[in-house]
Amino acid sequence: MSTFMAKAETVERKWYVIDAEGKTLGKVAVMAADILRGKHRPEFTPHVDCGEYVIVINAAKVALSGNKLTQKTYKYHTGYIGGLKEIDYKTLLATKPELAITLAVKGMLPKTVIGKKSLTRLKVYAGAEHKQAAQQPTAVEVK
Repeated sequence: MSTFMAKAETVERKWYVIDAEGKTLGKVAVMAADILRGKHRPEFTPHVDCGEYVIVINAAKVALSGNKLTQKTYKYHTGYIGGLKEIDYKTLLATKPELAITLAVKGMLPKTVIGKKSLTRLKVYAGAEHKQAAQQPTAVEVK
């Protein structure tokens, strides 16, 4: 008996919607990363991009447990000398909630070509409206 190996040409990609309202940031990011990578499929193959599209709505209403809202920070560098910037997550969620979810999902994907390609299939919206209604996405419940 031989092992089944998925091929990139034969993968049919579906669209899924995750509602982040009231859900923990990490749990939403894990669910999105698993679907983007294709780990929920029975024919998952690690070296083939089997992932699907994910739409995350209500990103502005995501929750953080404990004191993470004030203690957790996002650090980035501008590229200039002394350009290390730091933003706490309370400010980040108020100004750019899409970035907070995108960064959490990006950290859970592999740092390879497949991971970078998978991240392009992630669509994050701060509100309840999204532009992919024509794709007829399936709603996914975060556990």
